Amino acid sequence: MDNKIKLEILTIFKEKVPENAVQYCWDLWAEDPFQFTISKSRQTKLGDFRYRADQKIQKITINHDLNPYQFLITYIHEVAHYRTFKLFGIKIKPHGLEWKRQFQILLTPLLSDLIFPKDILLPLKRHMINPKASSGADFWLSKELRKYDEKNTAEDHAYLNEVSIGTVFEIKGRQFKKVQPRRTRILCEEIPSGKRYLISGNAEIKINDKVLSID
Repeated sequence: MDNKIKLEILTIFKEKVPENAVQYCWDLWAEDPFQFTISKSRQTKLGDFRYRADQKIQKITINHDLNPYQFLITYIHEVAHYRTFKLFGIKIKPHGLEWKRQFQILLTPLLSDLIFPKDILLPLKRHMINPKASSGADFWLSKELRKYDEKNTAEDHAYLNEVSIGTVFEIKGRQFKKVQPRRTRILCEEIPSGKRYLISGNAEIKINDKVLSID
């Protein structure tokens, strides 16, 4: 790849990841280059890698609005996908043992308080013992990471796991009432339709400041 592309990639790392991780991120890219694109914000994912056998250069995308620590973890997550598929082919599970091991190998050199603040580092180390498909699926890690987001810092935001049954809350512009916890999700009733949905307990919600709970 030409020098202009290399400069663009290096600039992304300087702007998006913690300073002490810039060189490591660059080295991972330079060892085996791929197309790297900063994406608009997406509700369903933080980053993306899809292996295309018909393409010589593969592509990784990461949402533009992630805080530096979430961006770094997401970057390593997607690079692990890229390298896993190159090593083992496309018949493996996307987040199977092969990916978990590659993710652990690539992230371990970064598990230092020179890169991550301690409130993130401790749950991140626990997470990496058996990494999940998404950091968002790890409640404690997700909670610490979100502290560093520029948005959603108002006091009226909380996590669905943390509020009591009967609490009325808003998510994505819709109002719900918390009804009953299940194993990993929580049964909630939409207001006023009465329809019931299972929502992740890790979901960040906005508390209705006028009516916190109803019978």
